[in-house]
Amino acid sequence: MSERVAVIGAGSWGTAVAALLAPKAEVLLWARDASLAEQIDSYHANDRYLPGIALPDQLRAVGDLRQACEHGDVVVLAVPSHGLRAVLADAAPAVGREAPVVSLAKGVEQGSLLRMTQVAAAMLPGHRGDRIGVLTGPNLAREVAEGQPTASVVAMEDSAAASALQQLFMTTTFRIYTNPDVVGCEIAGALKNVIAIAAGIAAGLGYGDNTKAALITRGLAELARLGVALGGDPLTFSGLAGMGDLVATCTSPKSRNRHVGVELGKGRSLDDIVAETQMVAEGVKSTGAVLELAAQHGVDMPIAGMVGAVLYEGHRPADLVPALMLREAKAELHGIR
Repeated sequence: MSERVAVIGAGSWGTAVAALLAPKAEVLLWARDASLAEQIDSYHANDRYLPGIALPDQLRAVGDLRQACEHGDVVVLAVPSHGLRAVLADAAPAVGREAPVVSLAKGVEQGSLLRMTQVAAAMLPGHRGDRIGVLTGPNLAREVAEGQPTASVVAMEDSAAASALQQLFMTTTFRIYTNPDVVGCEIAGALKNVIAIAAGIAAGLGYGDNTKAALITRGLAELARLGVALGGDPLTFSGLAGMGDLVATCTSPKSRNRHVGVELGKGRSLDDIVAETQMVAEGVKSTGAVLELAAQHGVDMPIAGMVGAVLYEGHRPADLVPALMLREAKAELHGIR
């Protein structure tokens, strides 16, 4: 596989991945804002999304989407889930049919209920579907940009392309595993954001580690139930894409989704919380879509349901944990397998 890479989206995660790749590949990073592209290209910094992080001198950035895509023998999509379809509509003519396309977004599209690889396949109709995949795992952008050790998963049906991407992305601090289960990896990434909001609400309400552990564990059960119902491999949810990402997102103060939950738990309004941050908390938009998927497949998701009630129906965050505790008693493995 050639090492010319287009990274589409210059938020914190897109920039961190571009910086990771730049020392070993010819990377062109697309930023929607031309002034941000200029800052990255000329000053090797992204003060808007990764302040204080020095980016590699080799990293180039542009404000021309098609120029970036034409450059890429590999195309990495670092656009939030709600904006991916529109970006791909513009980018599609410049994306090569054989180019591996890797999604970094962790969400479900509202309305269509499609995963990000499904959106990509729909918007790139002539593209090889087995070369559209996902990179996912416990990867907080700033820690990756700082060079802290972590691990991730590349999921793609074309095993040869997945192995080549594994070698492309892997560094001394960023360990990559392959997994053919695209469905499971994507669903795990989308659902963990919803559970992270619940964990944040509990923290904002002042609950401690026992509550957090219970929410993470039962959240994993919900995640696995829906993932398996949609065709995912049960083993995926105990790996980096499932449990690994869930732990990082539910426990780290750097997690955007957990932060939203914490502030909700403290009594702040969702509009105020969202307005003060430049970065997207995917769970805010994806929770509704996740709940629609669960309803379509008859999957019980009480934690996600309570998060949806708080986000969209005006329920008090303080009601979340008591409502979960007073549910009908069940065996622990009920509904997981």
